[in-house]
Amino acid sequence: MSARQEFLPYNIPLIEEDDIAEVVDTLRSGWIAKGPKTLEFEKQFAEYVGAKYAVALNSCTAALHLALVAAGIGEGDEVITTPMTFASSANVIIHTGAKPVLVDIDPITMNIDPKKIGEKLSPRTKGIIPVHIAGHPCDLDEIMTIAREHNLFVLEDGAHAVYTQYKGKMIGSLGDATAFSFYATKNLVTGEGGMVTTNNEDLYNKIRILSTHGMSRNAWNRYAQAGSWYYEVLEPGYKDNMSDIMAGLGLTQLAKLERMQGVRRDLAEYFNAEFAKIPELEEPVELDYARHAWHLYIIKLNLDKLSIDRGAFVEELKAENIGTSVHFIPLHMHPYYRDTFGYKAGDFPVAEDVFERIISLPLYPKMSMQDAQDVVDAVRRVIERFRK
Repeated sequence: MSARQEFLPYNIPLIEEDDIAEVVDTLRSGWIAKGPKTLEFEKQFAEYVGAKYAVALNSCTAALHLALVAAGIGEGDEVITTPMTFASSANVIIHTGAKPVLVDIDPITMNIDPKKIGEKLSPRTKGIIPVHIAGHPCDLDEIMTIAREHNLFVLEDGAHAVYTQYKGKMIGSLGDATAFSFYATKNLVTGEGGMVTTNNEDLYNKIRILSTHGMSRNAWNRYAQAGSWYYEVLEPGYKDNMSDIMAGLGLTQLAKLERMQGVRRDLAEYFNAEFAKIPELEEPVELDYARHAWHLYIIKLNLDKLSIDRGAFVEELKAENIGTSVHFIPLHMHPYYRDTFGYKAGDFPVAEDVFERIISLPLYPKMSMQDAQDVVDAVRRVIERFRK
């Protein structure tokens, strides 16, 4: 018999009646593209993270890309990032014409290892994209020190880091720019969607213009009574803006983010307490300088104590009716990056070792404590069957 009767999905977004009502209100308003709710969401999100400016976009990928373009990064440049991330973190670098340069990770946090960044600097290096994996912040002091010494643009990939703090300050207010994700699995969801925050007014203005075809910044309301039909295209931009349908959902989600984060923390603390008793695995950390967003709950298997590998462990959990995922397959192991840049096994040994051992377990505000207990029971059952 399995640990539970019904399958526990890896993730389900928390959509409540207030979310539905806000989206319906948007639909009934007649203004469903970018409009007043998008502007209000930008305002509230900027205030929440403590940034001067925010631009709501259709994805975190768009946020990353536009920030790089606005910063002037392009053909022949290099941007440093981590192999332990989703493809978009590096794809956007390539889309500008620049080259992604990978730096191995810290084995504890799985974030980029600042001590190894210096080895990859060159005269062509123009930026760094640190990724706050799972919602645990990178060591930003070291990264910002390196960046300032070498005049590098720091674009934080905060796809996992809504709610994250570094030394008491919100992610989104620290680097030159920060990109956030509101994808369906994230801590704050708009279905798809993203946001870029910055304290740099020039960067903000350029991103806003680039996000809507390079049109003059007031063109969004040209069909309203107070708007004007006249607009100017200032440069060849993109179609990356958010819609009011998404922003309406974002506003209600932001209003209850603290409550949702409280559930995430309660679940994570329960998992940590239970998994600390199991020597066959390592639970995630929250270092002294961090406030973890607990977007992901990633365990690391101690494979030397088990008779199965990670892949088989995942299948065993599925048989116990527990959904899982893996975050991430290191970038240099994917065919495109391997073939294009000549990466090979052994280039990033820490990322490769961690990848072979990690499993992301369910953790989201729609889970009950019974769900969490079922997850722990399932992990224990698998370990008991395959303990050496």
